[in-house]
Amino acid sequence: MNKLPIIILLLASICAGFASCSNEEEDLWDEYKEWRATNENWLLEQISKKDADGSDFYTKVVPEWNSNAYVYIHYFNDRRLTSGNLSPMYTSTVDVKYIGRLCDGTAFDSSYLNTSPADSIFRTKLSDVVQGWTIALSDMHVGDSCEVLIPYQFAYGSSGQGAIKPFSTLQFNIKLVDVAGYEIQP
Repeated sequence: MNKLPIIILLLASICAGFASCSNEEEDLWDEYKEWRATNENWLLEQISKKDADGSDFYTKVVPEWNSNAYVYIHYFNDRRLTSGNLSPMYTSTVDVKYIGRLCDGTAFDSSYLNTSPADSIFRTKLSDVVQGWTIALSDMHVGDSCEVLIPYQFAYGSSGQGAIKPFSTLQFNIKLVDVAGYEIQP
């Protein structure tokens, strides 16, 4: 039996699938053009903020493990006081308190509604959250409180999630409460 027609049909199907995905992404890009612009302008406005002393309000944090990824963080506490505290690793489970907002100020999620594992606590592994959270939490020590700006590329990207539209820059206020079952670093 000649397999060439089957192979040609299979290749044509694959090419058609890629073409339709490409068109869907382009359509999505165009559909959210105004929302993307709103998010980009808001992020630029936020990262241009200055402290009272004229220094940048937010610090760009780039992880060692991905030089193309980043978030912007502003710590509310004196980090010298928490520098000796535990800091999570990629495999760590953390307890955090947080509230997440979109660029227009709409709150989309909050741990303050949780009652388990403890009041207002959200427990998760660093490996189970969006890349922006992993970057931020890896930079934190237990007791740190901060505001984090996560560009859409390191949040939910072009897919969105629930009330979060595609291409959404996210703003989180996060407090790292604990690193549950802390691992010993080799």
